[in-house]
Amino acid sequence: MAAQTTEPQAQKTRSLTSSHIWLLTAGGFFAFFVFGFVDNLKGPTLPALLRDLNFSYSQGGSILFSAYIGFMVATLLTGVLADATGMKTVLLLAGISLTAGLTAFSLVSSFWLLAAALFVVGLGLGAIEVGGNGLIVDLHTRDRGRFLNLLAVFHGVGSFVVPLYAAQLLSTNFSWRQVYQFAIILAIGLALFFLFVKYPRAQRGGEGLNLRTLFAAGFTWRMTWYYLFVAVYVAAEIGVASWIVEYLQQVKGFDIGTSSLYLSLFFAAIMVGRLGGSFIVERVGYLAIMLVATVIATVSLTIGIFGPPWLTFCIPLTGLFFSIMFPTATASVSSLQLANMGAILGVLFTFGGLGGALGPWLIGTAADIVGIELAFALTISFCVVMLGALLMLRRMARAEK
Repeated sequence: MAAQTTEPQAQKTRSLTSSHIWLLTAGGFFAFFVFGFVDNLKGPTLPALLRDLNFSYSQGGSILFSAYIGFMVATLLTGVLADATGMKTVLLLAGISLTAGLTAFSLVSSFWLLAAALFVVGLGLGAIEVGGNGLIVDLHTRDRGRFLNLLAVFHGVGSFVVPLYAAQLLSTNFSWRQVYQFAIILAIGLALFFLFVKYPRAQRGGEGLNLRTLFAAGFTWRMTWYYLFVAVYVAAEIGVASWIVEYLQQVKGFDIGTSSLYLSLFFAAIMVGRLGGSFIVERVGYLAIMLVATVIATVSLTIGIFGPPWLTFCIPLTGLFFSIMFPTATASVSSLQLANMGAILGVLFTFGGLGGALGPWLIGTAADIVGIELAFALTISFCVVMLGALLMLRRMARAEK
């Protein structure tokens, strides 16, 4: 079920040696490790930041919101930039943006400056989303779903490591600022890799960005359901990742070490699920496997939040079923063989950024009104909307057959 390559992509792949392809693939994997690491610094450091600066839940949610506004802007613009200048430029700019944003975020204290700094971080994360996925789509024309899931595994590795890293530093009297400052090393490494690595641009053969073609291909009813699915999925995943530590500390009475461990277990489950999913997603089918996983994720999250205390482990277990959603949705869209695919993937990731912005913000805002326990349960409603979007996509696919 993997998509067939376009001619420009095939020409580009044929111009690279096997070792160069795998070097670039490794660079893409490293970019997604950095993505997962930096993106999920927020969850374990958020309680310390709120206490240090005396911010409310709403203010904390709004700061997180700014990161995903940056993410949305980047995915929208870099999708077009990727078609025009190639993935190397996009990933180089990602490293530069992360370096600047992390540095600023670790130094300032005012609400608006923190929000602005995290906006710049979001620009870098959005550029990695577009550039990393686009790189793999370009390089691997067979088993695309498998390689996109493997790419996402490295996001999971970074996401798994970062809560343990942050908890270790915070429990030994390092500040949340220092937690961010040490992460700057990874951002610099990303920028340097894509500054020096060679990556030829494909000849596009006149396939420049055509807005009429883009709107005709990218804003059909089918694509609208894909956009909705990705938006609410990211809202659910980032909502859990951003607020689980605070939820467990305030509602379940966990300490910083245990609550951060649960966040790590959530990302460990995502990592394991993506690794396993990379071997079965092509066999089962994109929509079918996402539908089954969504049903199980909804049940698991509901049991973890509303069940007895000994079933709290079902919250991080949900990551196992969340795992294949985003890369498999990306593979499913790329298999449609639409014109201006780089820009269309950029739009898809923009909707992911919208979900990432709204999910944590809605939970934070609701927490000030109804408390963190009920606010955290909004993640379940996101899963229900995911299920509805997938059912519509499956219905459309069956109608075409």
